[in-house]
Amino acid sequence: MYNSVCSSLFLRFCGYGVAMIGLLPAQELLAQFPAQSQQGTIALVGGMIHPVTSEAIENGTIVFEGGVIKAIGSDVEVPANSKVIDMTGKHIYPGLIDAFTNLGLFENSRIAEATDTNEEGTFNPNVRAEVAFHPASRHIGVARSAGVLVSVSSPAGGLVSGYASAMNLDGWTWEQMSLKGRAALIVNWPATSNESNYNQSIKRLRELFADARAYQTAQQAAADNEAIHHDTDARWESMQLVLDREVPVIVSAGELRQMQDVIRFAEQENLRLVLRGGANAGMIAEQLAEKNIPLILTSVLDSPSLGWQPYDEVYSLPSKLHQAGVRFAITGGSTAQYVNRTPFEAGAAVAFGLPEDVAIKSLTIHPAEFLGIDDRVGSLQVGKDATLLITTGSPVEYSTEIEQAFIQGREIDMLDLHKEFFQRYMLRLEPK
Repeated sequence: MYNSVCSSLFLRFCGYGVAMIGLLPAQELLAQFPAQSQQGTIALVGGMIHPVTSEAIENGTIVFEGGVIKAIGSDVEVPANSKVIDMTGKHIYPGLIDAFTNLGLFENSRIAEATDTNEEGTFNPNVRAEVAFHPASRHIGVARSAGVLVSVSSPAGGLVSGYASAMNLDGWTWEQMSLKGRAALIVNWPATSNESNYNQSIKRLRELFADARAYQTAQQAAADNEAIHHDTDARWESMQLVLDREVPVIVSAGELRQMQDVIRFAEQENLRLVLRGGANAGMIAEQLAEKNIPLILTSVLDSPSLGWQPYDEVYSLPSKLHQAGVRFAITGGSTAQYVNRTPFEAGAAVAFGLPEDVAIKSLTIHPAEFLGIDDRVGSLQVGKDATLLITTGSPVEYSTEIEQAFIQGREIDMLDLHKEFFQRYMLRLEPK
């Protein structure tokens, strides 16, 4: 992205870790460093394990080695020389996923160099959010303390923004943190406020996809020796994953007309569609379920978008979608500073009728499945990454404490910016 160099330089000198120098003792600053790779075998024994895709395991054991889960169950034999950690009275959940956010691309809205979400132009399918991801963002630690261990960091701007990237929230570099660089293509459906502009923008989108298909045909013909060589174009080349249905397209749309037009567009273009926003998705819940179209709810803690709707229209929307059979993910509001609200957004939905187990699935296995990362994260199963939480209760309950997190078997230091400030200013209350 065009701000990448400026952002990297700015954040390197003014970022989280360096900004705290002089404010905290050196040993506290070390807590901001990425964790070391897992050494040896770790066994969490005696806790309540919540695999998400199967029933909870009481007094269970989970064993992981090399960052991967090797065994899980109630009668697991712990390998010799394992590091055994007593989990009595604790709960173990898969790490939560924020399915749409600008975490790692956004630091401070008042400083242009600390925001790197938009590329120039309206058509940038070759953009990958992962390469602009800032590993030392101060928002990462806060997100982890709330249980979010994977973010689907997404670019913005234009009609086609580029690819969202699934990122593990621990590592020295974006390469180390990247779970899936091209998790979904981001398309911003035009607003309906101006009819002429609306129709022109949709026409432009159709032309872009038609051009991408023409490029695909030309490249295939050249490969089959049926046509002359066709120069590679990074933009059209990046579209091939979408045209071949290997990755989904996340399209932002909240109004009824927008959503219906998006569904029609996706069917005509033969795309794997994921709707985002969906404030009025309850109006077409049956249609979404019938067509198996998943939804990313950007926020539950929000007011109705239409004046005649009841106050709890958005609060109760997840429950209505679930009853209709729609798969969905709940996010923290799409911006980095609100990722830590993600579990509480789901918790609010529970208060308005959504079953708790479904709320947890909306933060774990559901987004993992429709974004194609369920082979690594989203549930606790043998062969998947040991990306998990140790908690005092349900992660969507406000009073629950996230005591420890592991990302690919790495034991994460749970100190974060909020906790650092708490410790700093508690000193003012001590007797002088």
